[in-house]
Amino acid sequence: MHRRLIHKSYQCPAWLEYLFVHLGVIVGLAGPVGMIKTHDMRDWAQRQQYCHDYFGHQQPMWKDFFWQIFCDIKLTYPPTFNIETCVTQNNAYRCMEKTWMLQQLPLALLLFWLGGMPWVVWGICVRVSISIIGHWLIGCFAHNHGQRNWHVNHAHIQGYNVPFAALLTMGESYHNNHHAFPGSANFALEKGQLDVGWLVLKKMETLGLVWDLVLPKHLPKRDELQRINL
Repeated sequence: MHRRLIHKSYQCPAWLEYLFVHLGVIVGLAGPVGMIKTHDMRDWAQRQQYCHDYFGHQQPMWKDFFWQIFCDIKLTYPPTFNIETCVTQNNAYRCMEKTWMLQQLPLALLLFWLGGMPWVVWGICVRVSISIIGHWLIGCFAHNHGQRNWHVNHAHIQGYNVPFAALLTMGESYHNNHHAFPGSANFALEKGQLDVGWLVLKKMETLGLVWDLVLPKHLPKRDELQRINL
């Protein structure tokens, strides 16, 4: 969902994109428009010469946890984001945005039918809680600890690769690579790195389900990008 909806790093049929976005929505963070706005706001803030600690996960973990899970930040002069009309005017995404919390209900009913309330508690309540806390935890590590092979000049916040979480996050924890080449469909850019999400996309490419996968070599050169730790 992240690589398609936000970064357009590959092409696929509309039905497959809707499926991926729906699976992203039921993680429990937001609807499709809400996820784009949150992502773009954080990305914009981190690329400034000064970034508020909220966007950069720069406070102690207990405080950052409280901020990220229970709080929101309101800017006096927020930036304006022009989300593509292919999203804002798309009836499927408009429906997902309006009903994103309610989209847990079909799965909850299925789980209740299969196993009663214990399945609902584990399959909805516990799953969403773990997903949201896990999303924060990986974000906290990926902006503070790990490996770096690239530095984005003039950006206040840098990304870090977190190898121990690579399998769990399907490659999304290679955040230094992602900061360097956000439009790449492959996050595993160094020897020994494993991006399961990329492997899935490559397999789907052989089946004709996705195409035009973007790699760093396809992206415009960034003058502010500097190679380090050679």
